[in-house]
Amino acid sequence: QVQLKESGGGLVQAGGSLRLSCAASGGTFGSYDMGWFRQAPGKDREFVAAISRRGGSTTYTRSVRGRFTISRGNAKNTVYLQMNSLKREDRAVYLCAEGSRIIGWGRRGEYAYWGLGNKVTVSS
Repeated sequence: QVQLKESGGGLVQAGGSLRLSCAASGGTFGSYDMGWFRQAPGKDREFVAAISRRGGSTTYTRSVRGRFTISRGNAKNTVYLQMNSLKREDRAVYLCAEGSRIIGWGRRGEYAYWGLGNKVTVSS
């Protein structure tokens, strides 16, 4: 059974940085594509970024492009999300997700496994 656990969230001032981590267990990590989503209070869950199983391809939603970077360390079964120049509108619960041979990176239904999420709060 695959399990995903996020860490690294917290409170940061606008303009600051945070790095989220997502540790995977129970599966063959290097065989899966990974994604980050976020959900703000009262809003739908939205796609943030994704990375292919070997790390050769990445994609981002427009609002975070140039500020966020997704990466992965297959030897550590971990995917990361480096978030720089944070804005108030980035505050949300961030969730990592795992899927196999994903075609539509932003489609939630393509991801089979989800973490419980980690809260990011950005103050002005």
